[in-house]
Amino acid sequence: MSLRLIEMIIPKDQKEKCAEILEDNEFVLDYWPDTHLDKTDSIKIVLKAEKSQNVIDSLNDNFSHLDDFKLIVQKLEAISPQPEEDEKEEDEDEEKSEEEKKESRSISREELYSTLSSKSELSGDYLLLIGLAAIVASIGVMGDTIADIAVIIGAMVIAPFVGPNMGLSLATTLAEPKLGKESIRTIFLGILTAFLISAVVGAVLLTTPNTEFIMTRLQPGVGDVVLALSAGIAGAISYTRDVATALIGVMVSISLLPTLVTSGLLFGAGFLGMAGSSMVLFLINLTCINLAGVLTFLVEGIKPRTWYQADKAKNMTRWAMFIWLSMLSALIIVIFFFI
Repeated sequence: MSLRLIEMIIPKDQKEKCAEILEDNEFVLDYWPDTHLDKTDSIKIVLKAEKSQNVIDSLNDNFSHLDDFKLIVQKLEAISPQPEEDEKEEDEDEEKSEEEKKESRSISREELYSTLSSKSELSGDYLLLIGLAAIVASIGVMGDTIADIAVIIGAMVIAPFVGPNMGLSLATTLAEPKLGKESIRTIFLGILTAFLISAVVGAVLLTTPNTEFIMTRLQPGVGDVVLALSAGIAGAISYTRDVATALIGVMVSISLLPTLVTSGLLFGAGFLGMAGSSMVLFLINLTCINLAGVLTFLVEGIKPRTWYQADKAKNMTRWAMFIWLSMLSALIIVIFFFI
């Protein structure tokens, strides 16, 4: 089981109240006092990762108004002896509301926010990886052999598209405008970088668009929508369940990178109509991934802690869903009537 270690700093006069709260919380596997300072005490708590949100919210509700209060959440690789959960009565599980069950599926929102914030930051390394991925993918897309498939897959391994897209979905779900703006900026500049680099490659090297890899990205269909939705769901789940994201990142890149690069190649080579068709498919994939990400975070029970933040997030999510669904509908109309 995946464990978390929470270190809590609280004023000394709150230690007994904290112990009572931890004793009554069924999700706490173990806890003990640690460092004793002049004005504060440190308490360490062990619990399952997917149960951490309940404990964090409970501690925040009781102590966040105190100046000396701090919570530090860390991944716990191992502990000996292994803590065991108390046996729960079956009727206790049946009495739990659907909302409580939903909240137990994911790691804490604080941990999720921290992870995706770092993944959504615009940096020189991010743009460098996008640029290298665009070059590699351009070479693979222009080829027409089985070996070129491996080249395209290699490009998708390099491209860090999954982080900022999931960051945008989380920002929508939690109504976090700062994360949303940073994610949009990172996504936009990443797309622009890949498009311009592939356009230069297309202007120099692409002589004919009649390769199999290019032609298959000019005919958007239902399968592409299903693939992109699946990629968005997988991307969100990989972060909420704290599983390896490398292979999931490849799946997200499958929907985005080859299609974007194909559009850039065709644009650079002067095949503007074909470039537009490929760009429509790219935008459909981008829309589906973000739409699926928002829906998955909602299903996983990711939401703000306070009621007024939750109300704000609900309105923001509604608007985001309206925008994504409107874009998807418009793009599907373009497919059926203009491509």
